[in-house]
Amino acid sequence: MRALTYQSLENVSVEEVPDPRIVEPSDAIIRVTSTAICGSDLHLYDVFGPFLDKGDVLGHETMGVVTAVGPAVSDIAVGDRVVVPFVIACGECFMCQRGLFTQCETTQVTEYGSGASLYGYTKLYGQVPGGQAEQLRVRRADFNLIRVGDQLPDDRYLFLSDILPTAWQGVEYAEVPDGGTLLVLGLGPVGQFAARIGKHKGYRVIAVDPVPERRALAEKYGVETLDLDKGLSDTVLGMTDGRGPDSVVDAVGMEAHDHGGVSLVQRFAAALPDAVSQPLMKKAGIDSLGAMHLAFDLVRRGGTVSLSGVYGGTADPTPFLSLFDKQITIRMGQCNVQRWIDTLMPLVEDPADPLGTEDLVTHRVPLDRAPEMYDTFKKKEDGCIKVVLVP
Repeated sequence: MRALTYQSLENVSVEEVPDPRIVEPSDAIIRVTSTAICGSDLHLYDVFGPFLDKGDVLGHETMGVVTAVGPAVSDIAVGDRVVVPFVIACGECFMCQRGLFTQCETTQVTEYGSGASLYGYTKLYGQVPGGQAEQLRVRRADFNLIRVGDQLPDDRYLFLSDILPTAWQGVEYAEVPDGGTLLVLGLGPVGQFAARIGKHKGYRVIAVDPVPERRALAEKYGVETLDLDKGLSDTVLGMTDGRGPDSVVDAVGMEAHDHGGVSLVQRFAAALPDAVSQPLMKKAGIDSLGAMHLAFDLVRRGGTVSLSGVYGGTADPTPFLSLFDKQITIRMGQCNVQRWIDTLMPLVEDPADPLGTEDLVTHRVPLDRAPEMYDTFKKKEDGCIKVVLVP
């Protein structure tokens, strides 16, 4: 089959790879109908290369049709149309029983001290082949496949794999008070959904992004938007009675604009031989922290900062004096996708499409154009907000 594979730093290519097959009795195989490029994929593209091998298949936002099932699969059948959560969980362990599916004790990657295995996401998370491919082997299919209807287009369902529940969890973790103000930093795919979810929940939503096309899309949903400029802090304070917003969702993460040398250090570390770069990144890795620090600065005293953007540094400086003084609550973590599906499915299938699942994709292209689109998405060119690949 054809699949997008990692080759080297900022170098991915579509190659022929072996077809997936049933390995465990609980497996299923799907024919992929849509798969998306996530902002998290960019971290593999330019930072986490030392934890990838040449030829690894990328991608963790996937849906399709079941073509084969193992003998232990009872709830999923050949022909079912399904979405694949990026988290691989058992649904039965101590953590899963508490809704913490990203901490599943059955699929934890103990070799690296990491949480649950993820599709297409490095040795740190199990080095499981991803879904930017013509086919995908799904582990523990009964618990980890979401069966969906046949009447609505893929875009209604595809984002249940990651970015829609990620945004929902981010807003839930932000603990916005009734009638409160939510500030969203970053209007990429997760930020767009977080802003829409905030409006859906009845909050005042302000969002910040330097890209005009992204601000314009958010404004269609009643979001107040601001550019990223030097007067931003004063502007936000002026819009919030001098206090700042009640809650902030950081939907940027390590992709934040870096005006120092962090990005150069990241690229230097990623370019080193794996035997050198892996221990360096595990013990002394740093992130671009512009978005996180901005969130800490802008949130009101006693407010909450919710980190949905991915961070991977182990030696990041944290302004604890300010955090302690302002009595800020911080919540974060990979999304426990399966926890939010029952809540989100009615919204996804609502004929009115209140969260605009069909109004996010800016680029829909064949799988063979994936390398080109990684570069376009990375550079935020051509009005690119969300890319869907069609195998």
